[in-house]
Amino acid sequence: MSNVTIYHNPACGTSRNTLAMIRNSGEEPIVIEYLNEPPSRETLSRLIADAELTVREALRVKGTPYDELGLDDPKWTDEQLLDFIGKHPILMNRPFVVTPLGTRLCRPSEAVLDILPRPQQGAYTKEDGQVVVDAEGRRV
Repeated sequence: MSNVTIYHNPACGTSRNTLAMIRNSGEEPIVIEYLNEPPSRETLSRLIADAELTVREALRVKGTPYDELGLDDPKWTDEQLLDFIGKHPILMNRPFVVTPLGTRLCRPSEAVLDILPRPQQGAYTKEDGQVVVDAEGRRV
């Protein structure tokens, strides 16, 4: 069983790039498509805490009901924000990656390189053409 888990949205370029870099390290991660299998409240709280984020920092604004729900209002507590994410999993920013070296919200996607247990096995270029890893597996 893999020791790397990604909370993934296949429609998201950042999430796809992160998954590809995990695989480029020779790791086949556990892939949780969180829109289909949302994490429990406990798991979500742990992911956010382990990534050293606030609940607000873990919220996604773009392409979500964030504005319609008025989530920019400081009146919402962390507990209430977690409730909103539970009702609307798209509000969870992505991708979260968990490895033995830590938990990160991998935005930008190359943040995953800091927590992968194994080095990159070769070159990697993001979908937008940005070279992230050279042919020797070194971060550019």
